[in-house]
Amino acid sequence: MIITELLAILSIAAATGLRLALPLLLIGLMSGPQLWSNVPLLSRLPPALVLGILAIWSMAELMLSKDRYSQRFFQILELFLSPGVGALAGLAVARTFGLDGWINLLIGLISGLLALVIQLLQVGWFYRPRRPPLWLFFVVDGLCIVLAVLAFDAPNQGGIIALLLLWLVIRTSYLWRHWPRRSKPKP
Repeated sequence: MIITELLAILSIAAATGLRLALPLLLIGLMSGPQLWSNVPLLSRLPPALVLGILAIWSMAELMLSKDRYSQRFFQILELFLSPGVGALAGLAVARTFGLDGWINLLIGLISGLLALVIQLLQVGWFYRPRRPPLWLFFVVDGLCIVLAVLAFDAPNQGGIIALLLLWLVIRTSYLWRHWPRRSKPKP
């Protein structure tokens, strides 16, 4: 059924919205000997080069994203790259499940937009007056890994988690708009 494939695509798109390189690294490692043959742009590069770049970028995301100053650099970079990486990852999962043809354009668009929306939520949380606690960044890393693995092993559950994450993004944006603002006390 196409619903299972769509849920898997939503799962990997949500994972790329949380972190960029880690889901692509997991796609390659879970593909077995094919490595990145289903990923549109990465299939043209030598696998050893892609593995090295994605491993270094993943470690930098996992280690340096906890620091306040390097986190700003990563968030700005990830904000601009997340739609493209989300589209690549969505197309890679679609090719893995054998979906081809006109639907690839729609898959790339949906997965790129989902990755962008989730990345926008993370940027919004960072620029709030109070910074989120450190443990929340570890939860985001773990959720990214879980979503990437579930895209291949249990796409129904991964897609449901991605839809819940999208609901959380929508709900959080609604709360931010209607959050009571502190007014200055009258003298």
